[in-house]
Amino acid sequence: MSKERVLITVKTYPTLSTKYGELVCTAGIRESTGEWIRIYPIPYRRFNRDRHFKKYQWVNIQLKKNPGDTRSESYRPVNLFDIELQEIIPTGKDEWNKRKKFVLNPDYLYTSLNDLLLDTKKHNRSIAVFKPAKYIKFSIESTSNEWDPKKLEACRAILNQPGFFDEDLIRQTKPVDKIPYKFKIRFADETGRESEMMVEDWEICSLYRNCVSKTGDEDKACGDVRTKIETLMNDRDLYLILGTTAAWHYIAPNPYLIIGLFYPPFPPHPSAQMSLEF
Repeated sequence: MSKERVLITVKTYPTLSTKYGELVCTAGIRESTGEWIRIYPIPYRRFNRDRHFKKYQWVNIQLKKNPGDTRSESYRPVNLFDIELQEIIPTGKDEWNKRKKFVLNPDYLYTSLNDLLLDTKKHNRSIAVFKPAKYIKFSIESTSNEWDPKKLEACRAILNQPGFFDEDLIRQTKPVDKIPYKFKIRFADETGRESEMMVEDWEICSLYRNCVSKTGDEDKACGDVRTKIETLMNDRDLYLILGTTAAWHYIAPNPYLIIGLFYPPFPPHPSAQMSLEF
């Protein structure tokens, strides 16, 4: 089985798993076909820093279909420690166009929520890029600051096991802190249908976590997140990268979460900008 080039485009904030411990949901785009894929499991925070891939970085990786996940885009690495990190597509006018070439593949781009949900059932779709017609509001909802006890116990047990690859994995014994808030974006599609989805993008969640770590002020951290999201909704051509969860993929009326944000500059014509309503 040969390796293939994948452009990493999504990393979500770490979650806990009773089977794998602490994991990051990672998604990317195959260079050869333009198809989106989910790469799971990835114990990202346990990797040494020289193995940390960034968003919009090419990796050369050997993949196989994930037998424990029937969603069509779900794959797993054959060897976690044989992932080659390659070049990053930076920002800048030409570079944003390079990113657009892959992220805005028409086969995965939606403007109607109904069309997306139909394809989710018909084609077992579980990753998509969505362009709302209108952003309505960003909200923050307080939630528990503690992980599920069973998942936390299982995660601690896994993290304390001796590793087989000590030269590759950091000796990590403490799970990542849980963020005690849900960040949500409400938007309308081209038909006027409204939806509200949670944001689990690594960048947004890390903004909150880093602010709390520096200042200890949760209100300020939430304010920084709000400013970031509302600035993107106002000043950038914001697309939502959506993904389903394995638990809800087949049973929820709308199983999608916002797993990533893609925000190139607006096209040069003002008429292309979306309206924003608060």
